[in-house]
Amino acid sequence: MKKWLLLAAAILLEVTATLSLRAAMDNPAWYPLVIAGYVGSFYSLSRVLRAGMGLGVAYGFWGACGVALTALLASALFGDALTVPMGVGVVLVVAGVLCVEFGLQAAQAREPRAEGGAR
Repeated sequence: MKKWLLLAAAILLEVTATLSLRAAMDNPAWYPLVIAGYVGSFYSLSRVLRAGMGLGVAYGFWGACGVALTALLASALFGDALTVPMGVGVVLVVAGVLCVEFGLQAAQAREPRAEGGAR
């Protein structure tokens, strides 16, 4: 559970930083939040990896959720375009990450676990 909370924090910090970067185009006062958000996001992502989540899964969820949330919020906050093909693309990215996660779970279920071994 801790891994997923840290991953959620990394995602939210990255989305905040990216949206702040867009806001900083009009008002440079947003740049400190941009920097803090990206630093915090990468720190949280590193904690997720230290907690034992696989890199492919962590990065995949981080990237896919970041893309989806940023696209939706940029449309709502800044009036950025969000067309049907863009929505389909976001859904495909998220679906691809879910396929990676389910594939990893299936592979782990098939392999014997070594006692005390690193993963």
